[in-house]
Order: sequence, then structure tokens, then C-alpha cells
Amino acid sequence: LDLDVGTYPFVTSSHPLAGGACLGTGVGPTAIDAVLGVSKAYTTRVGSGPFPTEMPPAAAETLRTAGSEFGTTTGRARRCGWLDTVVLRHAARMNGLTSLALTKLDVLDGFSELKLCVAYRLHGKVIHHVPDALEDLAACEPLYDTHPGWLTATVGLRKVADLPAAAQDYLAAVSSAVGVPVSLVGVGPEREALLVGQDPWTSG
Repeated sequence: LDLDVGTYPFVTSSHPLAGGACLGTGVGPTAIDAVLGVSKAYTTRVGSGPFPTEMPPAAAETLRTAGSEFGTTTGRARRCGWLDTVVLRHAARMNGLTSLALTKLDVLDGFSELKLCVAYRLHGKVIHHVPDALEDLAACEPLYDTHPGWLTATVGLRKVADLPAAAQDYLAAVSSAVGVPVSLVGVGPEREALLVGQDPWTSG
């Protein structure tokens, strides 16, 4: 949603890229040695704009309810979809991410099957990047890898080793697709629900 490199005009009014922190704080870019990107374990969008991985209404409502995906101030329902690693790779490149925090993994606990968007089909051609033109992004068809769900609660877990094997496989798949290690995983709103560690969720 960056004003310059986002899906203009469906953007915010500022620069939420990592480089924007330099402008806002007066810290030079050479003083930064690590950039942590924060993403949900699925994708949401507020308001209008292209959203290739947006779910059908019934599935979106299930995810929206489980994740309490409503605007904090307005209460407006957020649009919900499967995790889009094409967009995440774009974000990793634009921000120079060195690692990734994946939050709200627990929201996916009730899904028997998970889809991970790894590429788009645009006008019959497979692409692995976010197209420059807004109308091209709107025309993109998501191409998914399918992963089994874990169908067990991750809320309350406090050790990475206790995560279900399917959840760990999903994290590894995200890391591999984005090309950035997953170093933090959220399984609830509490501070203690932030699981720390890079292995086995690394991009290799």
C-alpha cells in the first residue's frame, strides 16, 4: 500500500516501506543491519483494489470471523484471502527483508486444506512477479500449491517443537516461496504466543 510502489490509487498516504523509517526517524540506511517483515499467515485487504487470492464469500467469512478481521475504528469487514507469496516476495525485495514474522497462524487451525499462491497466470502466461500495471494485476489468476491443514489448536503452544508437523511444513513452504527465513510465528494475541526461532522454517 505504499504511496509510490503500491497499487495506486488504492494505497495509503505515506511510505510504510522500511526506507520510510529512515525518513521518519533520521536514521541513515547504512545504520540498519536487519529488517523484519510482518505478515499474517493469510492475506487481507481493506477497501477496493486488486486482490488475486481473495476467497469466495463463504470461505472469506469463515476466515474473517476466526481472525476477527474487522477495522479497529470503523468496524468495516476486511477482505480475506489465501497467503500471496508473490506479493510477499515483492515486499521482501522492496524492503530488503532479512527475516519474516508470520502472525495469526492459529486462525488457520480449522482449515483442512490450505492454499499458498506461488505464481500468477496473466493472459495465458505464468509469471512470478507483481505486474506493474494495475489492470494486469486485476487480471491475474492465482496459481496455488495446496498444503494439508493441521486441524488442531495451536493457541496456547509456547514451544516451536510443539507445532503440528503440517504447520511447520506450511511455514517452511512460505519461507521457501518468499526466499526469507521465518523467524517469528504468532499463535495468539498474547506476547507469550510469539514463538521464536528460525529452524526449521528457513528458506535454505
